[in-house]
Amino acid sequence: MPRSSPPRQLRRQSPLRRPVRRPTGIRQRNWRLRAGLAAAGLCVILLAWAAIARGFAPESNTSLTRFDAIIVLGYPADSDGNPTPTLLARVTEAVHEYERGVAPRLIVTGGAAHNRYAEARVMAKAAHAEGIPDSAILVEPEAQDTIQNACYSERIMKSHGWHSAEVVSSAEHLPRASLIFKRLPMEWRTHPAPPLSPDSSAYRITAASVETLKTLRYLIWARWTENCVP
Repeated sequence: MPRSSPPRQLRRQSPLRRPVRRPTGIRQRNWRLRAGLAAAGLCVILLAWAAIARGFAPESNTSLTRFDAIIVLGYPADSDGNPTPTLLARVTEAVHEYERGVAPRLIVTGGAAHNRYAEARVMAKAAHAEGIPDSAILVEPEAQDTIQNACYSERIMKSHGWHSAEVVSSAEHLPRASLIFKRLPMEWRTHPAPPLSPDSSAYRITAASVETLKTLRYLIWARWTENCVP
């Protein structure tokens, strides 16, 4: 009888590889890391947008050198109702501009936004103490922010038939203010009020940072929600 051939050995099949599953804790940490990086990147982009907007903010929309009024933007008084250095610097520079003949009157604007003292009334007293007659000072004591400073001052000007103004404020405040004033139907230019004493580098950096954040808030929120009709 012929010999039977030996059975062929079956080839061993390698078992199927199971997918490696990362522990739940690692997946959550990776998701949080990606979300944190995305949020940080978005913040950088938004802050850069605000900084660029401030850098390209116009200083005026007119070639006028004489105006109907000088608008002095408010700043908080101290807890006793006395002018703070920043408030006094704005008033003092506005007085100098008045004396140079830039405009025949001041509009001081600012309500009791930070304490019980209306900023405009404190500024009016300071301007009077520096020699400006009361008849040349118009007080707007209701505004709670820069948007309302601009809007309510424009209402005063409109009621008197005035159409142009020089806007006086601190240098770091003016870029945001100009973004607001350029939306109003008036001719204007900004004018910085130098500090009464030199500011430290830390103060300037802090002030610029705060104003950049406020500019960002204006760009993405306030200019759409805080509607004010002059």
